Amino acid sequence: MTPDDFLTTFDSPPGALQRVSRLTRRIVAPNPGAFTYTGTCSYILGEGEVAIIDPGPADASHIEALLAAIAGETLRYLLVTHTHRDHSPAARILAERTGATIAGCAPYAPPPDLSVTGPGLDASHDKSYAPDHLLADGDRLSFGSLAIEAVATPGHTTNHLCFALAEEATLFTGDHVMGWATTVIAPPDGSMSEYFASLEKLRRRDDRLYWPAHGGPVKEPQRYLRALRQHRQQREAAILERLEAGDETIAVMVARIYEGFDARLQKAAAFSVFAHLEDMIERGLARCEGPATLEARYFKSGE
Repeated sequence: MTPDDFLTTFDSPPGALQRVSRLTRRIVAPNPGAFTYTGTCSYILGEGEVAIIDPGPADASHIEALLAAIAGETLRYLLVTHTHRDHSPAARILAERTGATIAGCAPYAPPPDLSVTGPGLDASHDKSYAPDHLLADGDRLSFGSLAIEAVATPGHTTNHLCFALAEEATLFTGDHVMGWATTVIAPPDGSMSEYFASLEKLRRRDDRLYWPAHGGPVKEPQRYLRALRQHRQQREAAILERLEAGDETIAVMVARIYEGFDARLQKAAAFSVFAHLEDMIERGLARCEGPATLEARYFKSGE
């Protein structure tokens, strides 16, 4: 069984308000793409006094759609899972319009040496994001009759959070777990070992449904988490096979492992292989000639 077996279609046009449960409404931002699927899903929780999870990009039409959806209500919190630019920039604009408190993940902290991944990684983050209230693992916020709990899930980014709504036994998973695709892990901000640990952390929970920031809901989350782990283990096995065959660079491995892959996703595939190799080096399965970078030469341990 693979992650594709759990793909759930749950489409709505950008800007349309959709009630997805008794306590949750959703609006999809108009930013579809190879990494955002149909767009960023912003979730409105509660009635009367509400919170918005992942307010999304600084798109004027999306911001106006969110404000129209909560007209007559009080926006108490703007909750941010992580600081990629398709998730957090609208938070400050909405806070200025409504007086709401921005709460959630830590601000982006640039890695000390971005040269390991080349240009582009730093630009994907919203460096203007500044939360009014920083949330750590297990912290809870109350609004109206509801409470939300932060669940730290580093891996996709070092500052990634999920949010648990106990009243519906649901987890808003940001980009950590999505039903339409596996998340991109791009070192040094992303970490495969942390991602695996975060998957295991969610496996110990009893959430009954996941609402990702892109795409539809993930049903049977425990089975899906096992499928995700199996998928990553199969990718690791493929990388190890390429090392045994004598492939030494990430570019060569990507060409062999991802043959026929969408050209727009080749860089993401390279990051994924890089993240796996970092993890494999930590576990003694691979070694690197010099510092681990996208351009370095890699070998199977013992060779």
